[in-house]
Amino acid sequence: MLVDDHAVVRMGFKMLLESDQDIKVIAEAESGEAAIKAYVEHHPQVVVMDITMPGIGGMEAIERILAKDNHARILVLSAHEDSVHPKRVLNAGAMGYVTKRSAAEELIKAIRSVAQGKKYIEASVAQQMAIQQLSGEQNPVDVLSEREFEVFMSLARGKSTNDIAETLFLSPRTVGTHLYNIKQKLNAQNSAEIALIAMRCGLLEP
Repeated sequence: MLVDDHAVVRMGFKMLLESDQDIKVIAEAESGEAAIKAYVEHHPQVVVMDITMPGIGGMEAIERILAKDNHARILVLSAHEDSVHPKRVLNAGAMGYVTKRSAAEELIKAIRSVAQGKKYIEASVAQQMAIQQLSGEQNPVDVLSEREFEVFMSLARGKSTNDIAETLFLSPRTVGTHLYNIKQKLNAQNSAEIALIAMRCGLLEP
């Protein structure tokens, strides 16, 4: 099953994957909510999922799918090439992580590995994760909850409270509460400092 909020992206990856005779895309979903519903209906062997989507997002969708079926095999296919996002999705229960810039052969290899119950992390991402772990330094954003992290990333990209509320299907008041908690946890005074923290963590291009 393919999960991505962009129909053109889903179409491209579907064509790529089905060029391999062993792979068949039996379902598609455009959001985390739709992914949960489609999983229950189709029970795919592997879920290939983006994590940056409107609504509940991929991270929460992973947790909800696994709550319904703890044997679900989820491979995250993401544009994020840092070490923070992979760590979070693996902690949430995903079995693999590859970036959208990976070669077709690597994506297919990752799907086969996850289908066999094996974990798979793209080499460049695994190297970043290993370097951070060896450094012994805790990433400051590790203290944020999943929803706080989503709000944090949106703020770092310059989105307004109302824009974030609309994208994540939250009330502006709830976003404001998350923003207050984020500032307290990260000792940040404003959105500019939040963006600076994101850049220092490699989550945002300077």
